[in-house]
Amino acid sequence: MDMIIRRVRIDDEKPLVDIGIRDGRIAAIEEGIEAKGAEEIDAEGRVALPGFIEPHLHLDKAFLHRRMPARLGTLDEAIRVTGILKAKQERKDVLERSRRVLDMAISSGTTLIRAHPDVDPIQNLIGVETAIELRDEYRDLIDLQIVAFPQEGILKTPGVVELMEKAIELGADVVGGCPYNEISWDDTKKHIDTVFAMAMKHDLPVDMHADFSDDATDQRFMSAEYIARKTIETGYQGRVALGHVTSPAALEPEKLKPLIALLQEADIAIITLPATDLYLGGRKDVVNQRRGVTPVRALRAGGVNVAYSSNNVRNAFTPFGKADPLVIGNMLAHLIQFGTPDHQAEILKMSTTDAARAVGINKDYGLAVGKPADLMILDTQVVADALLDIPARSWVFKRGRIAAVTKHETRICRTCGHAHEGAHRHAHEKAHSHA
Repeated sequence: MDMIIRRVRIDDEKPLVDIGIRDGRIAAIEEGIEAKGAEEIDAEGRVALPGFIEPHLHLDKAFLHRRMPARLGTLDEAIRVTGILKAKQERKDVLERSRRVLDMAISSGTTLIRAHPDVDPIQNLIGVETAIELRDEYRDLIDLQIVAFPQEGILKTPGVVELMEKAIELGADVVGGCPYNEISWDDTKKHIDTVFAMAMKHDLPVDMHADFSDDATDQRFMSAEYIARKTIETGYQGRVALGHVTSPAALEPEKLKPLIALLQEADIAIITLPATDLYLGGRKDVVNQRRGVTPVRALRAGGVNVAYSSNNVRNAFTPFGKADPLVIGNMLAHLIQFGTPDHQAEILKMSTTDAARAVGINKDYGLAVGKPADLMILDTQVVADALLDIPARSWVFKRGRIAAVTKHETRICRTCGHAHEGAHRHAHEKAHSHA
């Protein structure tokens, strides 16, 4: 074995196990592996989980929160402010800010990010180019999937289609979309059609920002049904993800049910983005302010794959964040009232196995023999406590290699204060006697 992690907890109902790693993959999971590892770690009963997956994150917009601070906190303002800042993007700066996010994510146990850099005439391809550079630079630490994301629309912004094609030529992995950012419903449908045509041409998956609104009155913000039908029509089941999707929360149950059934039939993954959606949503509500998140409970009950992600880290869309899926998961659990033990376990699934399925790596992912050794050891002794404790990720492994180590020490000083007072008094008395 190249590495053996001794005494880890992967199931609260079962004994501790050892995890053996060879050639970047999990070679054994069993009690007391007799073999010796070239390197060994004693986890001392700590919890092991597969690496977190962030299926929706904007690297190129991160840490812009102090460049031009938002005053209103609205979506319109965020788009406007970010548009101004995008026009001033510089390669070195984008790389530095992106590295900050990647380092945060790695230390938080994330082993794959699907990044959504903007592709438009404002910042051109700088987001894609820097993401591609970082994908290579960080290849031993974290995987990057890159989405060609037309934030400014396709129909209403000339030249975007050509830039998206160029992004794919450079190495983008996914065709993005933002269908609500068009002038009319007809253009929204054409936007979606264009995205699918491009994806089919290059045999790439689709990942769109969709239906990001408090209500369902504007058809541009209720495109999930059209996207689902398009997915089935083109045979793209299992290859489409939609981020945000907050508008369906405004639908009555009898109208929501057929949409959920259609999403399930199309095998579309919904990526809820609670930090951004909660922060921007319900701004005009005077009483009973809406939570601003997709109807996670109803979607999951209807068999739709729902994952979650950080989305933005410290910019006008979300002036908070540290790229930690446990922080976002804890927030989401509060929002959707997922507090029972089974519900809390579901939240962990939404950031691991369900998120892996959403980005298309589920067949080569997880804590199982033969899978890539992408995992983390958390500084807690109970799997069910991971979401509660939000513990340090003691070790993070990427393909069996240690990618990050975190050690925290806390002392409760029940007697420290008295000892400090005694030392201070002794020093004072000594100084007085010398005088």
